[in-house]
Amino acid sequence: MITWHCIEEQFSFLTPHQLEQFQQLGDLYAHWNSQINVISRKDMDSFYERHVLHSLGIAKVMQFQPQTRVLDVGTGGGFPGVPLAIMFPDTQFHLVDSIGKKIKVVEAVANELGLTNVTATHGRAEKVQGKYHFVVSRAVTRIKPFWNWISKKFDPESFNELPNGVLYLKGGDLTEEMEELGKPYSDFPLSDFYPEEFFETKKVIHLSA
Repeated sequence: MITWHCIEEQFSFLTPHQLEQFQQLGDLYAHWNSQINVISRKDMDSFYERHVLHSLGIAKVMQFQPQTRVLDVGTGGGFPGVPLAIMFPDTQFHLVDSIGKKIKVVEAVANELGLTNVTATHGRAEKVQGKYHFVVSRAVTRIKPFWNWISKKFDPESFNELPNGVLYLKGGDLTEEMEELGKPYSDFPLSDFYPEEFFETKKVIHLSA
């Protein structure tokens, strides 16, 4: 079973404090998941692989600069937003989900980890006010309706390596779905970074704003 040590192996630049936060994640989610089911029981056995490392696939593609503002749409129990917030403490993350009990877990986990760069909102992405440099998500819906939800939420000021836009974690053959959107994109296979079988078909999709 993959443990929190996989984070240390993949991201050698992390501070002792960040590693401690990643170590705490497993116990925190086990505790909250026993009360409010935000992760399937089966997936809890592969928590660090299927939730934490998967979320951090975005960090393999993009190193957010300080003062970057990121919106996590359909965050569920806090993915990819919470692992990314640990990874990038100088980046501001706004985590949104339409299910209130999931946001309750996000708020509790962020508070217990001392993540001052996380805000959480119970609501729909379309209703969120404000402008962001990036929008992140883990396959909440097909990419075309997702784009329609968030396409007006981007700040024009760009200072990161990739142009402002969407960083979307998706799996499988995306050809038809991306053709439906009809917008140029880049994809980054996570198998380039992670050897585990789980990541063979997983990708990060980047869409410019």
